[in-house]
Amino acid sequence: MKKINVLNGLYDIVIDKDFSNLWQCVNEIKASDAKICVVSDSNVAPLYMDNIKEILKTNYCFVIPAGEENKTLENVKSIYVYLIENKFDRHDLIVALGGGVIGDLVGYTAATYLRGVDFVQIPTTLLAQVDSSIGGKTGVDFDSYKNMVGAFHQPRLVYSNINTFNSLDDRIYLSGMGEVIKHTLIRDKDAFVYLNAHVKEIKAKDFSAVSAMLDNSDNIKRVIVENDEKEQGERALLNFGHTLGHAIEKYTNFKFYHGECVALGSILASYISFKRNLISAEELDEIEVLFKKFGLIELFKNDIFNEDDINNIVLLTKNDKKMQAGKVKFILLDGIGNGFIDKTVTDDEMKDALRAYFNN
Repeated sequence: MKKINVLNGLYDIVIDKDFSNLWQCVNEIKASDAKICVVSDSNVAPLYMDNIKEILKTNYCFVIPAGEENKTLENVKSIYVYLIENKFDRHDLIVALGGGVIGDLVGYTAATYLRGVDFVQIPTTLLAQVDSSIGGKTGVDFDSYKNMVGAFHQPRLVYSNINTFNSLDDRIYLSGMGEVIKHTLIRDKDAFVYLNAHVKEIKAKDFSAVSAMLDNSDNIKRVIVENDEKEQGERALLNFGHTLGHAIEKYTNFKFYHGECVALGSILASYISFKRNLISAEELDEIEVLFKKFGLIELFKNDIFNEDDINNIVLLTKNDKKMQAGKVKFILLDGIGNGFIDKTVTDDEMKDALRAYFNN
């Protein structure tokens, strides 16, 4: 078991091979008489709910249908009703068991129920373990706009059992590499080199390689979150690949997984960086090749985006939460491992990047 301390002891990220230490970790943060409600979805609950309920000694559980389309205020309301009916109060605990959808939704529920109750993240996908479970961003989609309603609410614990990856199909598992690679690109060139050297082991879900990868990735996010918890500055770096990635995700009606869209968005942001002479052609090629090694790029080649599609994708970036005074806070690279915030990226630059990818 590895522990990564976050926000000066506010909570730990635990990386483990099973759930054997979960009760000990939860017991350290909850009152002895606190009730625990475990919330999951219809895909994850059949795999782990009974085991988690037994470990946490609780009979309270709530299951919502799986899928991004269910990350809604309606489902938040349904959890509110369950908590109220079972007399959960402010010193009780909510547990999010699942991927990023569950983590975001349950976190927002915890942030707003009784003006804030404690919650624990038990992320079961690679994407959730390296990204959405860490840092306290919670939220739901609204009118198909991703995470448009939300709150900052830090968990009390993130417990990552790497062996939950064995229940994932390869595409869902590897989609998480979009966020892992993103972390290395904005902050840690050595971690980027590590990924390149361990592609085979990571794809095979080798515990040692994956554990080291999670440790690197979680620490990158930990440092950024500690420096800027409420995204007033540096934390915006974590949005590398997200401006165009989110737009493509929405434009394709969530046909692709989030991590896949982040991967493509990262390639496009890297291309803009290259066109501005911030990274070399060799670095751009290194970046694209690594995403390709994890199967994150070629799947988009089946979609032929014409000029109207490209214009509409760029238009969707105007609905991005990261807009500030009418400008998109775009993240670019000044070399691999060195991301920075730029507010001067134009529509034409985004369109040129999209054309370069979809027309080559």
